[in-house]
Amino acid sequence: MSNTRKWFASGDPWVWMIGGALTVSLLMVIGLIGLIAVRGFGHFWPAELIETKVRTASGEIEIVLGEITDTETLTPLQLQDTDLAGQADGDALTSRAQFKIGNRDVFGSDFRWILEPRRIETRIPEDAIMLERREYGNFYGYLVNIKRDGEIIARGDEAFEELKAMLDKNREQVDELEHIDRYEIGAINYRLEQARLDERGLEFNRDKISEDEYQRRMAEIEAERQAAQAEYKKLREKRDVLMRELNRASVTMRTADGREKEMKLSNLIRATRNNDMSVFEKTGYYLVKLKEFVLGFPREANTEGGIMPAIFGTITMVLLMSIVVTPFGVVAAIYLREYARQGTFLRIVRISVYNLAGVPSIVFGVFGLGFFVYTMGGSIDALFYPELAPQPVFGTPGLLWASLTLALLTLPVVIVATEEGLTRIPRAVREGSLALGATKAETLRRIVLPMAAPAMMTGLILAVARAAGEVAPLMLVGVVKLAPALPIDGEFPFLHLERKIMHLGFHIYDVGFQSPNVEAARPLVYATSLMLLFIIISLNLTAISIRNRLRERFRADSD
Repeated sequence: MSNTRKWFASGDPWVWMIGGALTVSLLMVIGLIGLIAVRGFGHFWPAELIETKVRTASGEIEIVLGEITDTETLTPLQLQDTDLAGQADGDALTSRAQFKIGNRDVFGSDFRWILEPRRIETRIPEDAIMLERREYGNFYGYLVNIKRDGEIIARGDEAFEELKAMLDKNREQVDELEHIDRYEIGAINYRLEQARLDERGLEFNRDKISEDEYQRRMAEIEAERQAAQAEYKKLREKRDVLMRELNRASVTMRTADGREKEMKLSNLIRATRNNDMSVFEKTGYYLVKLKEFVLGFPREANTEGGIMPAIFGTITMVLLMSIVVTPFGVVAAIYLREYARQGTFLRIVRISVYNLAGVPSIVFGVFGLGFFVYTMGGSIDALFYPELAPQPVFGTPGLLWASLTLALLTLPVVIVATEEGLTRIPRAVREGSLALGATKAETLRRIVLPMAAPAMMTGLILAVARAAGEVAPLMLVGVVKLAPALPIDGEFPFLHLERKIMHLGFHIYDVGFQSPNVEAARPLVYATSLMLLFIIISLNLTAISIRNRLRERFRADSD
């Protein structure tokens, strides 16, 4: 036998092939994550502002100011769709750049492609300013003046420092205003709604209580309503004072082509001269923007702001799903492995479980909508909330039904993984425990389940990985584009299972494919995707850590 045949017969080529395939797979995964990270989190770095003169097809000169977000090379064939058709020399290539020009309320769009031959002169102005706004995206231009109550208080270079100081104070006032709207007024609205529901419930059960009891409870409800309305009036007055203060100042900006635009200071978040910032200033800006992205609330149809509600909703839903699916999956696996009589019927059940794992997820969503939402939720409303009819409480998509649908979706994974773990436990271990006088239940609780715990955790890890990335079924059973409130807050019962939630997967779909401004939202799609990967990896690493500890504990007990 030749050396080549001996080498193949030894199996070394297959080992090297498997190792090479694993290396390539890891490199591809790392490369994909790196690409997502660069395109997503690179969006928060303050880009250079470029002003360029452009010759239009009619021969006029335009001045454009903005960030270059993308470049591409066009062939002569691709140039046929432009006004430079036929002007390319042979096989010469022409490039073009995508400028983020902002100023959507002035120009009507955020982006513009400019062919390289059309660019006449380019410069990087140090006094160019990027204004981050709460509406209409960024504004790029030059500061003209700052006004308060219609009077000019600063202009020129000194106005920029004054603008930054005013925006810092403005940001604090806006944060206070948002806190009043989102939490304090929200809490009062919750109290008023509870008072309304209590009154309606009292009317619904009036024939079951005495007249004196009815009048006493109605008086308590009215007192609570009056107290809430008095608090609301004070908050409203405080809010109006803040709004008047915020609307006193305005800033006038000039675009690169000479048009002026006056904006209320309350609509601005921050002002930066990107071309005049040092590396340390840019790093500080980047960290602030990254923090706002992770901890902030979305705005501008989810294309601006943060994703904190989506992160919160995703983690809450996955944790609830894990709490539900783990005991059901483990109990089902124990019954199938330890108690059920082995035979044809059991084989059919196992085949059904395996096939259930391959059912499209949207089918589970339709089932969850029909069974959980309409059947179970409608029954709960009829039994416990009849006074609220026809307004649904649990008879509408919400956090509870989304978690149960995902639990049903991932149940086969947990069952199969747990059953495999039970199968690997030697029969002699069970028989030895029984021979020493332990009952079957004691053997199962003290011997078998601790040994199978790592397999249970493996099933949970797989379930979390699949559930966190699902989108299609959640669109039917509780996930929405923008949730008005978080599912956990300071109001009793603190965890509101009936509320709708936001989800990172659906957020990616909505921003990437349903956004009215896809080009502006594209970096946020990458950043949100990376955040979803980070959450899935974190949850999995936590489960893996628990599994490894269980393994070490079992080994120590065995020794």
